[in-house]
Amino acid sequence: MALDGALLCCLRQELSARLADTKTDKIFQPSREELILQLRGRRGTERLYFSVRASSPRVHLTGHAPENPAVPPRFCMLLRKRLTGGRLTGLRQKGLERALHFDFACLNELGDPVQLTLIIEMMGRHSNVILVGPDGRIIDALRRVDFAMSSVRPVLPGLPYEDPPAEPDRLDPSAVPAETFCRAVLAHTGLPLEQALQQTAHGFSPLICREIAFRALRGSDARCGELTADQRDRLLFFVRAVQQAVLTGEGRVPYLLTEKGSPKEFSFFPILQYGLTAVGREEADFSSLLDGFYAGRDAEARHRQNTGDLLKVLSAAANRLTRKIARQQEELAQCAQRDQKRLYGDLLTAGAHTVPRGAAYADLVNYYDEACATVRIPLDPALSAAANAQKYYKEYRKAQTAAVVLRQQIERGQEELRYIDSVFDALSRAESSRETEALRQELIAAGYMHPVKGRQKLPPPAPMHFVSDDGYDVYVGRNNVQNDQLTLKTARGCDWWFHTKNVPGAHVIVTAADVPPDTTLTQAAILAATFSGAGKSGASVEVDYTQAKHVRKPANARPGLVIYDNNRTAVVRPDPELAARLKKE
Repeated sequence: MALDGALLCCLRQELSARLADTKTDKIFQPSREELILQLRGRRGTERLYFSVRASSPRVHLTGHAPENPAVPPRFCMLLRKRLTGGRLTGLRQKGLERALHFDFACLNELGDPVQLTLIIEMMGRHSNVILVGPDGRIIDALRRVDFAMSSVRPVLPGLPYEDPPAEPDRLDPSAVPAETFCRAVLAHTGLPLEQALQQTAHGFSPLICREIAFRALRGSDARCGELTADQRDRLLFFVRAVQQAVLTGEGRVPYLLTEKGSPKEFSFFPILQYGLTAVGREEADFSSLLDGFYAGRDAEARHRQNTGDLLKVLSAAANRLTRKIARQQEELAQCAQRDQKRLYGDLLTAGAHTVPRGAAYADLVNYYDEACATVRIPLDPALSAAANAQKYYKEYRKAQTAAVVLRQQIERGQEELRYIDSVFDALSRAESSRETEALRQELIAAGYMHPVKGRQKLPPPAPMHFVSDDGYDVYVGRNNVQNDQLTLKTARGCDWWFHTKNVPGAHVIVTAADVPPDTTLTQAAILAATFSGAGKSGASVEVDYTQAKHVRKPANARPGLVIYDNNRTAVVRPDPELAARLKKE
């Protein structure tokens, strides 16, 4: 569901009321597609969120505060220079266009008052945020569009700002009487009502057009030229109802969920067309609706953007190791035939006098076999029987040595694959740029990536801190390097250590001078299961636990790999709600 012009009109009226007489306090740009203006007024502070992501362009107030990069991008620095301290004087929308104009009263470099306009255009992949000066010329844009990208409407500093091209032959339902709009719709006699609404209305999404058609026709698929008088009256009634919701901005704020609870649709008008296949609920306002609908999707998109290069490196390394281990296992299986080489050498040595020179094979009695069966041995005609025996002995010794080396290489490869899986697991749980950067530095230190010159290093995050219901401190590592630090350096010998059995995950430490109560031990085990590769499955997980003094690191082992003894095992289920409740802010 896209944010259409009609819902944007309702949202504009809401923002105008809530942001009246506010000033720009701070400006952030969490990613190249997002922008946040922190506005301060008599009623407190509000965060105004802009997104030009192609799949979800929008603007609304937000309660979330995404993490910001260490170095502000160019456009963010410009907005801080021009808009900080500026007072929001008005919000404008042309008809039901998917664009909002935010007018700010600011001061220029000389201290003279000027009006600057921040415009967000929400048009799919062409979405943009543009800063326009008092002369109507573009100061800069979040996405610059040069003449090579668009000869029709370039967006570059210094050019005059032009409104997006209007859609021809469409009516603004908020600017014409309902009767006029319905006559224009019914003029498409050969089209289904839903399609006629879409071709006539400017600013109505396909969802609203389907809803009006659904209510007017009561499930019928009649075309516009076939509508009865009752259906025409119902069409007029519901068009007026939608117009009223748009013009007053006092419509309900419905929010539809699928039967599994995931977001499905949102609107400014109650949606009935899905029947029992969707569950409806209402939010307090339009900003809350949009914030709740997109919060999870934005976090996932932001995570993909920050971790894309790491996932590519890890996937390539995992695929390479998997292929290498498969080849080595095939070679090891071939080495299993080495005993036959030694048997051929022994039989040729014992029966060399019976083998004529230049023979291609030799049929010799296998005296190792109780049945004394005859064995046919392939020979190299250019060699004598004794030389063929030495050749088979040499192949046997080579295969024997190769088997030992291959087993070692396979074991090292599998250990490296387990390490990559542990980094994959930590990356899937990373929630901030600092966590992602810590994993990037870990991969650079391990030789999987090369350092990038000029890239600013972020300080590593601290381990996650929880407090059990019994009052014991519980610490959870965020990555392999932090796991080593937590387990081998921070933890005392009397502390208790937890880790999922045969599953990559975080090291969990309970600080305790004695044996903690069963409640604390259970909760620590649940935290270990929650912050592991099995954390999202919800299935039961085995968690080993022991005192930290029984945990040690093998020589030359990769980060995060330890061995332990004197352990016990608990079977628990991951519980993210428990983790959220026990987490210490």
